[in-house]
Amino acid sequence: MDTSPHLSTRPQAAYSRSGQTRPQAAYSRSGQTEPTAYSRSGRTQIFEASTLYGLATLNAAISAGLFDADSNGRRILVTSNNAATPEAVAELTESPSFARLAEPFTEVVSYNAAIEPLHPSAWTPTEAEMPLWERYFRGLWALGDEPVQLVVESIQVSPAQALCWCFPQASIDVYADGLMSYGPTRNKILSEIGSRIERLLHLDLVPGLTPLLLDEFPIRREVIDTAAFTAVLAELSAGAPLPATTEPYALLLGQYLTPLGLISATEEERLHTEMLESAVAKGFSSIVFKPHPTAPAELAGPMLARAAELGVTVEVFTEPVLAEIVYRRSPVELVVGCFSTALVTASSFFDLPALRVGTAALLQRLKPYQNSNRIPLVIIDSLLPTATEPPRLDLGQLTGLVDAVGFVMQPEVLSHRRAAVVDWLERHGAAEARFFPAVRLGELDLPGGRKTLKTRAAPTLRRAARRAYALERRLEARFMGPIRGVPGGG
Repeated sequence: MDTSPHLSTRPQAAYSRSGQTRPQAAYSRSGQTEPTAYSRSGRTQIFEASTLYGLATLNAAISAGLFDADSNGRRILVTSNNAATPEAVAELTESPSFARLAEPFTEVVSYNAAIEPLHPSAWTPTEAEMPLWERYFRGLWALGDEPVQLVVESIQVSPAQALCWCFPQASIDVYADGLMSYGPTRNKILSEIGSRIERLLHLDLVPGLTPLLLDEFPIRREVIDTAAFTAVLAELSAGAPLPATTEPYALLLGQYLTPLGLISATEEERLHTEMLESAVAKGFSSIVFKPHPTAPAELAGPMLARAAELGVTVEVFTEPVLAEIVYRRSPVELVVGCFSTALVTASSFFDLPALRVGTAALLQRLKPYQNSNRIPLVIIDSLLPTATEPPRLDLGQLTGLVDAVGFVMQPEVLSHRRAAVVDWLERHGAAEARFFPAVRLGELDLPGGRKTLKTRAAPTLRRAARRAYALERRLEARFMGPIRGVPGGG
């Protein structure tokens, strides 16, 4: 299938799934139907967002003055639905909070509509296609030939990476809205993109902990003001749907881990039941369960059956509302979950007690070791208590652990941290051994590692591979060059 943009015939939809024949901003604060002509005195800022939480984070960054917009500039919000089957999931624009969150932007456009039938998470342009796609997007969004600033999330993958490739001259800011920002970059970022990244903007979810994301690049790290973020939440909370429960209750946070391959559906059902039992153990008889928006209703069945056995009331709250809005306007007195970022915002931003459930088991089975969910799990497992156990570490002890786990996850990306990690493992590795498989440490020649036949042979194999590669290059130069008409050696 030809996936290159045909600029003369491709539907140029900006905010709907129906084909349109000209660039159109279907969600404009001024009610206009054409994107405003861009002034040559400024530059266009393009913000990419796929979640309400991310969009709220962008609002906080803008209100905190982290984006000094030119008076004649434009701010375009590019929404992306990254679900496996986007048609089966509600659009970001359908949320009750969206209209307020869209106010700082001059236009809102749909990335899905712009590239359909391609999938936002699965598509990246080839090198040959990049100029065509840039021309297409500039025409679709009326950018002309003016400079562009990209503000994207999840820079390691598309759609963020695709946009960065399509605008090869654009400066790039990356914003991180969750605990994954404290982990290392999970995929290598090529210098063609990395050299253009100027800032990493992040919420101060774990005060005192510095994100490892993009640590391999000399970029600025700027904290998004917590007060600005909570102010955005305060505005959103007015009129937002809330649980019907009026008495103090415990809020259970579902994450829908099954599609990620982390656990089976049966295990996720059991995880929800354990959340319920933890809340009951803390004396709560009124419970609200907030499932993940894409989770099937059946996952709550066993938990509801267990609630009936225990004689407690459970309300299933399915409205697409941020957990933080529920914290603010509803009588929540306890939050229970696995490793959701909302567990940390509960404790850090709203002074609500939070309990973790199931983190130890997930840490042991999470594969491969480089899985980007590992750092959020480590943070939650270390800082939050269970129903029966106190927190394991304080913030001062957490930094070294996160740095060490991050290095063991991505030793090439964080190679500059090796000496510090070796020192930390020599001093603390034995006490925190459950976070570090001995075989993995052995592969990296780190303290506490166990050498296997494979790891013992690795240096020899690498040397043999290098010699074979060098010989292959010499043979190509000697014999293949003359055949191809290229001067060879000898």
